[in-house]
Amino acid sequence: MAGPGSPRRGSRGPSALLAAALLYAALGDVVLSEQQIPLSVVKLWASAFGGEIKSIAAKYSGSQLLQKKYKEYEKDVAIEEIDGLQLVKKLAKNMEEMFHKKSEAVRRLVEAAEEAHLKHEFDADLQYEYFNAVLINERDKDGNFLELGKEFILAPNDHFNNLPVNISLSDVQVPTNMYNKDPAIVNGVYWSESLNKVFVDNFDRDPSLIWQYFGSAKGFFRQYPGIKWEPDENGVIAFDCRNRKWYIQAATSPKDVVILVDVSGSMKGLRLTIAKQTVSSILDTLGDDDFFNIIAYNEELHYVEPCLNGTLVQADRTNKEHFREHLDKLFAKGIGMLDIALNEAFNILSDFNHTGQGSICSQALMLITDGAVDTYDAIFAKHNWPDRKVRIFTYLIGREAAFADNLKWMACANKGFFTQISTLADVQENVMEYLHVLSRPKVIDQEHDVVWTEAYIDSTLPQAQKLADDQGLVLMTTVAMPVFSKQNETRSKGILLGVVGTDVPVKELLKTIPKYKLGIHGYAFAITNNGYILTHPELRPLLRNAMVNRKTGKFSMEVKKTVDKGKRVLVMTNDYYYTDIKGTPFSLGVALSRGHGKYFFRGNVTIEEGLHDLEHPDVSLADEWSYCNTDLHPEHRHLSQLEAIKLYLKGKEPLLQCDKELIQEVLFDAVVSAPIEAYWTSLALNKSENSDKGVEVAFLGTRTGLSRINLFVGAEQLTNQDFLKAGDKENIFNADHFPLWYRRAAEQIPGSFVYSIPFSTGTVNKSNVVTASTSIQLLDERKSPVVAAVGIQMKLEFFQRKFWTASRQCAALDGKCSISCDDETVNCYLIDNNGFILVSEDYTQTGDFFGEVEGAVMNKLLAMGSFKRITLYDYQAMCRANKESSDSAHGLLDPYNAFLSAVKWIMTELVLFLVEFNLCSWWHSDMTAKAQKLKQTLEPCDTEYPAFVSERTIKETTGNIACEDCSKSFVIQQIPSSNLFMVVVDSSCLCESVAPITMAPIEIRYNESLKCERLKAQKIRRRPESCHGFHPEENARECGGARSLQAKTALLLLSLLLILFSR
Repeated sequence: MAGPGSPRRGSRGPSALLAAALLYAALGDVVLSEQQIPLSVVKLWASAFGGEIKSIAAKYSGSQLLQKKYKEYEKDVAIEEIDGLQLVKKLAKNMEEMFHKKSEAVRRLVEAAEEAHLKHEFDADLQYEYFNAVLINERDKDGNFLELGKEFILAPNDHFNNLPVNISLSDVQVPTNMYNKDPAIVNGVYWSESLNKVFVDNFDRDPSLIWQYFGSAKGFFRQYPGIKWEPDENGVIAFDCRNRKWYIQAATSPKDVVILVDVSGSMKGLRLTIAKQTVSSILDTLGDDDFFNIIAYNEELHYVEPCLNGTLVQADRTNKEHFREHLDKLFAKGIGMLDIALNEAFNILSDFNHTGQGSICSQALMLITDGAVDTYDAIFAKHNWPDRKVRIFTYLIGREAAFADNLKWMACANKGFFTQISTLADVQENVMEYLHVLSRPKVIDQEHDVVWTEAYIDSTLPQAQKLADDQGLVLMTTVAMPVFSKQNETRSKGILLGVVGTDVPVKELLKTIPKYKLGIHGYAFAITNNGYILTHPELRPLLRNAMVNRKTGKFSMEVKKTVDKGKRVLVMTNDYYYTDIKGTPFSLGVALSRGHGKYFFRGNVTIEEGLHDLEHPDVSLADEWSYCNTDLHPEHRHLSQLEAIKLYLKGKEPLLQCDKELIQEVLFDAVVSAPIEAYWTSLALNKSENSDKGVEVAFLGTRTGLSRINLFVGAEQLTNQDFLKAGDKENIFNADHFPLWYRRAAEQIPGSFVYSIPFSTGTVNKSNVVTASTSIQLLDERKSPVVAAVGIQMKLEFFQRKFWTASRQCAALDGKCSISCDDETVNCYLIDNNGFILVSEDYTQTGDFFGEVEGAVMNKLLAMGSFKRITLYDYQAMCRANKESSDSAHGLLDPYNAFLSAVKWIMTELVLFLVEFNLCSWWHSDMTAKAQKLKQTLEPCDTEYPAFVSERTIKETTGNIACEDCSKSFVIQQIPSSNLFMVVVDSSCLCESVAPITMAPIEIRYNESLKCERLKAQKIRRRPESCHGFHPEENARECGGARSLQAKTALLLLSLLLILFSR
């Protein structure tokens, strides 16, 4: 029997007394164990503690003084309601201008590259010493520079995150599986050297540019500024520019692709391994504007993902990884019936095209097999001729050439390309051939479409690897354009020379957004034509059909915003405004929270007043906000934002471009908040105050990103050394959010303080400080903007001591209290409005969720409505999974194993007959087939997890919980003017039958039919406007043939030997 109890037991009527007597008789001794906790005593404790702790927080923070100072200026400020639509249009215009500057830089590179190639005449014997990015500054044992590794001056540069770079020259990276001195590469490097001048000129014109580059169709990658590349532990550099999204997106038009894989009996062993690798490499070349499916065939058809029978899916990262996992399940047996597979593939492409989904541009069929006994011209005549709208790309697996003519005929008759793949080393280069064919129409049209990628992280780039440890991987978007051959004799061949591009970090986009205009919880976000988020403070899915379709408008919705490492939740209503960014595939949105988030105010003071009050050493500004653009001129890059503002206001730097409106408000906040410095100083100088040094730091922040900090103890004595430092991202002003203590204070009732202990990143909370903050509002109404927040940080031990002192008070005249937190029969806790423990008799429980310690009580509080559970979802979670794994991939990457593989390949060449039956099996079993074993890995997954929040209207509650052999009573009482609650619980009744309530995330497991529906579901997207599927002038006779494997392999062996002996 459980229900809320009341301390006023004497008011019960006769029927109630009778019921109680019957219950007493039924339960016997059980009721005797129930302890009634007097609500009046707990209320006294809560009131005493609340008054004491608020007095301390208000006194040391200076909140009342600051509120008074803003009130004094109330008549001199103008409050404005923010026009969301006008704001988003203005921001979109600013972004459009920024994106245009990046596009123009790339266009200049295109023009320079095409001009340089036009003037160049290929020389097969060309010898040219270029700066190889891997070999630069490397010496041999005699101290001499290696060939292609001459001296290359590198110096740390703050614009490039202090990485050692050369801002005068670019250098060149060549993939590990390619020969550094291949004539095609040497010639390409030679003529592209002229890009150095344009790289430097672009950087001079737009100093906000970062990495610029040219990715060659031959495989080399020219990057500016020059930087040193380091191989991985296996001596390998996996980066190939032609596999990057920006390259593929710029080089080709959107495409629908069906991949047919022969799994007949003749494909056993190495052939099937090569076939799977070929499929995987093809998947690497597909992007989010492409659609695909994979069908394995023998005498029957086997969809690699049976759920997707008869359709195509978007080639996003999730779908591609899903298909890769299923490739491992393929095995070879039976007879290959290619005619059935071809008919199925053509039907899928035709039917899918008629749905209006997919690319509605190019279509291709990829055939991966070890032979074809017919040319199947009847099937092509039925489905593809005379228009030949579906290109056929054929990949002959193995060294047998008996069926090469049939496969080549299929490709040539259908505007495709034929190639033969004999070893795993051949896969990459041969797969790339199809991109050249698909790029032909675009090249002949000479259409230099500007493409923008969605936000991504390229962890294989050297700058990303070197930054990962210090700053985390950098999220970026890339603007890219294709580079074409303009030589007359190559026009019909449509030769793609490569792609040029430049990166734009997402944090640079955020700098164009004035955070002060968006309010405390407001933010801006951008999405791509495929519905992907380009920039969003929390990187959580937010798709809207109207935004994808580039409309302008508004919608509203209630949101649950997580803060403090996802452990707390704020429930609010947001208004969203959106419009398109012209000249890009992006749409921009702005979210403004209802209430104080919709209002902005303007104050006015003189420059002289403001400058005077900015000079204080404890004043700082948000480094990630753009008060002044210090990137435009190199001489300004060393300036902090505060230094730049001072120079701008004094007129000493006429070239500085600054936000006049924001700076005016900074001056106003500096003047109004200046008196608090003297106030804090007087407190610090008064030795009788804070004698036990419990309060360590006082701080304030204003809506303009201005901060002031005062230490009441020496810096070396601070308990939390990281608080408010640059690395403490949650508690300082960032490009995308206000400090956590500011955001939480803004949602509290004005005049009250929000208290919290910081959560550590580890599994155990080690915090030993308490932060208290309160908001400062201009007016006493909901429409008033929150102009500032102030707070203190104190020792947890000091805070807890105040609590225990208050809990020993009682109103008894004789001084004998009926109950005390010192009693063994009760447990006393102090919890916050999200249910986290700040004070407990067991110190190790500090920071834990109350439900994990007192599950029965928390369960009752939820049932009574004192707290409510909010279910949150994480669609970017990582879950542990047990998978079968193999080491074979590592064997392929290790240069020693690669060398041994190459030696075995030579042996294979000598005994051709044995290759297909014995040596091939020997190689495969020895080098790639490893014992399968269970391995625990982290994999993307969806999870749900709870957050808890108190009900504001409930100030106090008492209750009893019926347990197995006892009744557990408790009292919860709100601490006045705070977000805290005192909870006193009967400890004599353990109530172990009720399980703890945890906040641990739970993986959402989808059943097979739901998984299938999710795979089939088409995202809201908008197709790219440009399509170059075919061109009447293209030369389809350039359709491939057997490559000179011997020459290529010799070059590969030579490059591997160089790697081995240079280690």
